[in-house]
Amino acid sequence: MTLRLDSPFLESLGVTLREWTPASATLVLPLRDTMLNRSGHVQGGVLCTLLDAAAGYAGLLQPDGHVRRSVTLSLSTQFLERAVGGEVEALGRLDRRGRSVYFASASVRLDGRPIATASGVFKYLDEPVRADHRRAAGAESIPGIAASAHLCVP
Repeated sequence: MTLRLDSPFLESLGVTLREWTPASATLVLPLRDTMLNRSGHVQGGVLCTLLDAAAGYAGLLQPDGHVRRSVTLSLSTQFLERAVGGEVEALGRLDRRGRSVYFASASVRLDGRPIATASGVFKYLDEPVRADHRRAAGAESIPGIAASAHLCVP
């Protein structure tokens, strides 16, 4: 089952949300030639995007089913191995949830091998999602997901 991301940027890359619980998220991205660097390996920014999104989404779905929004306050990444081709899977895990911030970590795997990891701090936002960010999609949706959006602040 594919869940709606409700994120134009992630969707434009081809990222899909495979699993989402109140403490985890699994994102998948089929790699394309346009995502490679000059050396022919997956560009680090692609991996950072997946790490940020997986860790961020891990804290958005609340235990009561409500979906919140957030911004990234800090993201620390580690590149473990070069990656070429195939499909990468990003696994995000909620480490601790507070009232206004949460801590989460993520790893990106290629063929079951970890190729990058990250840990981050995220701040919950209270403002509602703008109407133009809510779009109809061909993928299935879970309750509340239309009101979600994970934003990254540089």
